[in-house]
Amino acid sequence: MRIDILTIFPELFRDFLATSIPGIAVESGALSCNTHDIRNFADNKHRKVDDRPFGGGPGMVMMCQPIFDAVAAVESLDSTPAVRVMLSPQGERLTQSRVEWLASQPRVLLLCGHYEGIDERVIDELQPLELSLGDYVVSGGEVGAMVLVDAIARLLPNVLGHEESAAQDSFTIGSAQQQPLLDCPHFTRPRSWRGREVPEVLVGGDHAAIDRWRHAQRVERTSARRPDLLKQHREQSLP
Repeated sequence: MRIDILTIFPELFRDFLATSIPGIAVESGALSCNTHDIRNFADNKHRKVDDRPFGGGPGMVMMCQPIFDAVAAVESLDSTPAVRVMLSPQGERLTQSRVEWLASQPRVLLLCGHYEGIDERVIDELQPLELSLGDYVVSGGEVGAMVLVDAIARLLPNVLGHEESAAQDSFTIGSAQQQPLLDCPHFTRPRSWRGREVPEVLVGGDHAAIDRWRHAQRVERTSARRPDLLKQHREQSLP
């Protein structure tokens, strides 16, 4: 798939896109990820992309023209239609199901706002899907874009080391579970550490028993830590 990132700080993504899961996705060809500097599309000699807000108040607002022209120019680079996404604290809260939907799209365009935000008129014109990481504010959309790229990249074919890894993640409704459960606890060597033992079932070699134990742990952990997930799933499952 192709992801285009529109930002005023493209340098933030250079190491990120060459590291860990995003780097593997790019290197394998599963993901083509391109950054574009919004300042390059400003129609003034100082490459200015922001100005003071009408009505007064603190901070600066990103202007319509550079963003609109940047989106038009970047979308014209490929004939594949792009799903436009804007990272915003006012958007829909990002969930695993939304990530899975985006990962199934052939092309996504991520718009990273900054300062006090983006002129509402260009948002109305572009009609992006607005996504939020949660009920808090960071300095710009770049952080959210990185989170989204990483979440998408790990769902692409042949990116993770094991094809079942993503299906067993927290919040995922995969082949092994029909509820959005948190992941179960995991253990590795040594078998004993500071008097704490690995659960006996995990070293007994009975894979059916291991599967039952892991599922029970997922349900127990979700019930204790995020009962809202189970409640929401039950409500959504009602006819």
